[in-house]
Amino acid sequence: MTISAVLFDVDGVLLDSAGAHRRVWDAWSAARGLDPEKVWELTFGRRPEDTVRDVAAHLDPAAERRMLDRLLAQEMDDIQPVEGAPELLESLSGTPWAIVTSGARGFVEARFAATGLALPAVQVYGSDVHHAEPAPDCFALAASRLGVPASECLVVEDAPAGIQAAVAAG
Repeated sequence: MTISAVLFDVDGVLLDSAGAHRRVWDAWSAARGLDPEKVWELTFGRRPEDTVRDVAAHLDPAAERRMLDRLLAQEMDDIQPVEGAPELLESLSGTPWAIVTSGARGFVEARFAATGLALPAVQVYGSDVHHAEPAPDCFALAASRLGVPASECLVVEDAPAGIQAAVAAG
């Protein structure tokens, strides 16, 4: 297999954000009268509004996303790079790479800037595609933007939905 580029997920791969996200989803679930465990299970590798649709179809996903973003903003200082992430990204000198995340652009840019992580030229966010993970659109878009066939991309991903999307993209 030829590896011409690397595509990284963000949360859980480059940023250690699990604790912050868990507190946000637990607070949101409690405020909405939902079971936090059932909600938490459906959050990994997915856009928040997609999780909202699945757990609370009676709520407006866009409005709930804004609420979740406000809650997450209160947790920003607790989100740090995964151990070894800065060195790993620095070692990619000359290798095309991108981030592919269902997260929000503003959140990722702020955390990368605050923690000193370098942002790549190619960034794909959940809002950049019509069909989010587990659909292959996000990884296919990243490969296209890098000018590399998807079959030549190594994907570093920790969420089942993201892994499914990467495999589906080739």
